[in-house]
Amino acid sequence: MPEFEKITSLRNGRIKQIRRLRDKRHRERENRFVIEYNRDLRRALDKGFTLDYALFAPEIADDDDHALLDRLNPAQVFEVTDEIMSKASYRQNPNGLIGIMVSQPVPNIAELSDPLPDVMLALVDLKKPGNIGALLRTADATGVGAILLIDTDLDLFNPNIIRSSTGACFLNNVYAANSAEASDFFHAHQVQSVAAVVDADESLYKTVLRPPSVILLGTEDAGLTDFWFTHADYQVSIPMVGEVADSLNVSVSGAVMMYEALRQRTLVDLEP
Repeated sequence: MPEFEKITSLRNGRIKQIRRLRDKRHRERENRFVIEYNRDLRRALDKGFTLDYALFAPEIADDDDHALLDRLNPAQVFEVTDEIMSKASYRQNPNGLIGIMVSQPVPNIAELSDPLPDVMLALVDLKKPGNIGALLRTADATGVGAILLIDTDLDLFNPNIIRSSTGACFLNNVYAANSAEASDFFHAHQVQSVAAVVDADESLYKTVLRPPSVILLGTEDAGLTDFWFTHADYQVSIPMVGEVADSLNVSVSGAVMMYEALRQRTLVDLEP
């Protein structure tokens, strides 16, 4: 194993930077973010994200840490004690390797060009990073080609989005827009917009999600804004037959809708 430059003080500038990067304001200002899981770091590197530097704590490193370490330029790796790693890490029980990455800007929806994906997912003003991450993960599983963050204050490289997406946030298929930009784009490109609404009369299972379609999901508590009630082509609900449940978590609702879109595409593919 090569010799790495050592960081021995919590006052070191890199350690201070890593702790700052827990905050969105500093992630945006410094154009950096932190990855603390090997799976996510590996996937970010595979998708062309640039490592700025890494911390390596040999005392707590496992075989997976060492395997990933072999992919890194030794000049970009700084050795630390397990105590310093614990103080720098966002996690309570950190790995022996964490990466500090150079951010990539989230492109505007205008950069999403033809041919458009058959199915897209639009997340309007979601507040919880864990839900966004879970939806990104399901979008990848169901072959959704683009994810649109509409009127969203959260940044894509929030640590909870990274973790809950299992690295799907690095697939370079996420775009940003405000509601007016998104609506104009959908109409200009003849995208069928399907809004998830709890009490909509039309059932999801009676709606043909013809390509290109976009599934619209609103906030965890209030759902979609009034804007989308008048600008979406369809309002659909997910059938529920229980006695107590009157709604689903937004990540569950999105999963049901994306898998229905996948089911419909699969049926088309099977037609003679």
